[in-house]
Amino acid sequence: MSDGTWGDGTRSVRAGEEAPVPGAPLRPSPVFAAPYHLGDRPPRADGADAYARTEHPTLRVFEAAVGELDGGRCLSFATGMAAISAAVLAVVRAGDRVVLPSDGYYATRLLARDELERYGMTVEYVPTPEIGAVAARGDLEGARLVLLETPSNPLLDVCDIAAVARATRAAGAVLAVDNTTATPLGQRPLALGADLTVGSDTKALTGHSDLLLGHVSTTDEALYACLKSFRDHTGGTPGPFEAWLGHRSMSTLDLRLARQAATAAAVADLLAAHPAASGVRWPWRPGDPSYDLATRQMLRPNGIVSAELPDAAAVARLLAAGRLWTAATSFGGVHSTVDRRAQWGGDAVPEGFVRLSCGIEDTADLVADLTAALDAALG
Repeated sequence: MSDGTWGDGTRSVRAGEEAPVPGAPLRPSPVFAAPYHLGDRPPRADGADAYARTEHPTLRVFEAAVGELDGGRCLSFATGMAAISAAVLAVVRAGDRVVLPSDGYYATRLLARDELERYGMTVEYVPTPEIGAVAARGDLEGARLVLLETPSNPLLDVCDIAAVARATRAAGAVLAVDNTTATPLGQRPLALGADLTVGSDTKALTGHSDLLLGHVSTTDEALYACLKSFRDHTGGTPGPFEAWLGHRSMSTLDLRLARQAATAAAVADLLAAHPAASGVRWPWRPGDPSYDLATRQMLRPNGIVSAELPDAAAVARLLAAGRLWTAATSFGGVHSTVDRRAQWGGDAVPEGFVRLSCGIEDTADLVADLTAALDAALG
């Protein structure tokens, strides 16, 4: 029932819904029946569902909603990593060349090191700020899959999706874009020429830090069929309750992003002016290395900011002094969090590097609390 002229708030609430039926619930609850349906007829006879791993009514509604925001057909997965794995493994074969971001989510690199190379694939790593130049030189020739993550996590660099898409298309490669940080409201990779858009819906899309979900969307029917077959065979399907909660939670995405972005702007300014912090990154702050591209390519900002404190001890003092900023490794939720990325060992960042995820608490309260915490971080 989506209307292409509707704004982000309307689409977030109404995506995936059909015309209302008098006497029916405004939004149906999840179907908790057994994962199979009894009967003496062949599976899918007269359009009936056969088995919840391959089809489920609650999941279809959630996928329709996410697909509307992405601008393609969506397949949901049990986690973000299950979605990334499907986007990669459903496309490539032994001997293929795969290009991944060297500065993106570290678990994607672990997937490449421990699984892709084991199956005989050649994996190359390119920093997000450099992939545009690599594409322009024609160095993507011979690649089967190119995966971008923009803005990158945790450094928040942005790359030109449309330019890389032209290069991958010319090279005969598939382009997938991890859109987790931006969300479908902040960036639409499929409209910019990507073949696949991937998201960890654990983060901002559902946004309450209480779900594990992921998805892949595409406008290519052959790729969709390939991904659907991969999910059916490997079993990465989310449960109906998770899908229902995900659909319910994404209704507030527009409101959450607006508050988080407003806070992020204030937090980025505070960090840039405070002697305890350096190297502040927020792509929508004038002067940021990604500012020009982000404001041209992306539809709206979000609430993730990164910066560097002097060392790990300074981060510990900041967290001990703050009352509204919680130490946590995920991001995009309603609570404001700080993550010292070096403690996980997966990112090439200094010991004092932090990723701040702005929640939906009052901006003034968060800024005041962070100001006091930064003062304490100075020791």
